Amino acid sequence: MENNKTNPANPVIEADAVIVGAGPVGLFQVFELGLLEIKAHVIDSLAVVGGQCVELYPDKPIYDIPAVPVCTGQELTDNLLKQIEPFEPTFHLGQEVTLVARREDGRFDLETSAGTRFITKTIFIAAGVGSFQPRTLKVEGIDAFENKQVFYRVKDPTQFHGKNLVICGGGDSALDWALNLVGKAESIVLLHRRDDFRAAPASVAKMKELCENYEMQLTIGQVTGIETKDDLLSEIKVTGADGVTRRMPLDNLLVFFGLSPKLGPIADWGLDIERKQLKVVNTEKFETNVPGIFAVGDINTYPGKKKLILSGFHEAALAAFGAAPYIFPEKKIHMQYTTTSPKLHKILGVETPVFD
Repeated sequence: MENNKTNPANPVIEADAVIVGAGPVGLFQVFELGLLEIKAHVIDSLAVVGGQCVELYPDKPIYDIPAVPVCTGQELTDNLLKQIEPFEPTFHLGQEVTLVARREDGRFDLETSAGTRFITKTIFIAAGVGSFQPRTLKVEGIDAFENKQVFYRVKDPTQFHGKNLVICGGGDSALDWALNLVGKAESIVLLHRRDDFRAAPASVAKMKELCENYEMQLTIGQVTGIETKDDLLSEIKVTGADGVTRRMPLDNLLVFFGLSPKLGPIADWGLDIERKQLKVVNTEKFETNVPGIFAVGDINTYPGKKKLILSGFHEAALAAFGAAPYIFPEKKIHMQYTTTSPKLHKILGVETPVFD
């Protein structure tokens, strides 16, 4: 696996396949293409591989990956990276695709914000919800404490152990981290603007049980101001439903207001878009209205679409077969099984088993 940081002086890269998005579905797309002997380049705006799984909830358990009873987002990413090692994909991280244009020969010109240039036969968009940023707290002066005392994502939960925490939000992320840090933090106050939550009912019930047992607190209100002392955030001002503003001391403020998804430059590529998602022409190949451009994972939409990692894996498999004729126009593609195919065993670098 190679990570190409690139610079504008790099020559144009001729590629069979470029994958936009290095989340779990983008990584599995590498695998499915590799089985068909198609080498992939992978581009992601984030500086690390793993997409939302790693960026937003690396330690959150995932229970619906087939044959894996439970794994974290980071573990899933690590296993996918191990699985695609035989195919030696090249990663172009920390850069965003800024231009896609059809060439006269049917291929695509593709450029990134880092100056990386491609001529590619196919493009696979596995960009999740697109370019995303956490929705931030709109309070004067609070930006100065971001990633110091104010956090919109948790990368190292241990840094909050023994601290007095206020966690803002009413969705799964806010509840998950509140429950995760109970007993580890010195104190936890869950702050939500109303007594109505968007999180899993079991999480809400557990949170209320902990509040009844005085192991954490729930406050209904909104952050409307801050107080500082010795250049540190010392208190937040919370205005409750009764209109009264109270001061709440804290060490750290964790804010989970959800993501603000943006398609970014993808919106300018001539693709059919429905509610910030890419429409696929059919579910046989998961191709968009632009021949040679495929959409897999949460970025796409079609009748019956389910936003599951499992669904994205299925889409990646069919998209690989759909793309093969563009890459090998003279080659007949046969369905083979990794269990029995000596050719696939060679590609994967494993020995063909001998059965008595």
